[in-house]
Amino acid sequence: MARTQAADYDERKLAIVEQAAALFAARGFNGASVSDIAERCKTSKSLIYHYYESKEDILYDVMISHVRALESAAADALAGSGGPEQKLRDLTQLFMALYVGAADRHKVLLNDLDYVPKARRAEIVEVQRGLIESVRKLLVEIEPSLKKQTGTSLTAAMLFFGTINWTHTWYDPKGAITHDALANMAVDLTLGGIARAAEG
Repeated sequence: MARTQAADYDERKLAIVEQAAALFAARGFNGASVSDIAERCKTSKSLIYHYYESKEDILYDVMISHVRALESAAADALAGSGGPEQKLRDLTQLFMALYVGAADRHKVLLNDLDYVPKARRAEIVEVQRGLIESVRKLLVEIEPSLKKQTGTSLTAAMLFFGTINWTHTWYDPKGAITHDALANMAVDLTLGGIARAAEG
């Protein structure tokens, strides 16, 4: 007979992922053991292994949960009724909110992707590519001349992500600038530069 799943199974897995994300963000994947995760969760190592077969499985859940949340946010923004510029602003604000609210997961995604097994890493990368493509298409809608030179629209999209992805290294959400204001600033910088970039 199959073991009955505990009523709080999902909540316990989420707690493991959150604590592991904090440890991986602070120490790096190699700097945190399953024992460390168990200690932080105030539980036993054997219970961690009840939910996850390996530390790599935990790392995967840290990352895939983050990129799927970004994917869902992008879908919400793209489904809006505004024009491409407004959709880009909505998408960026949603992304920045997730970056601030899940800063540990975001840092782990940027720093430790190589430790995820190949097949699962490919799944994460595929979601990331979809996010980049969504932004690339929006930028082309905003500035159609980006299509004139091969690779220009993709480069513009990558520069956009370069602007927002590393804000976790310096941005203080308790400071004078809200994450919505920061998002709008990033969009303004992008929109102010793509027309000139398209000319080059």
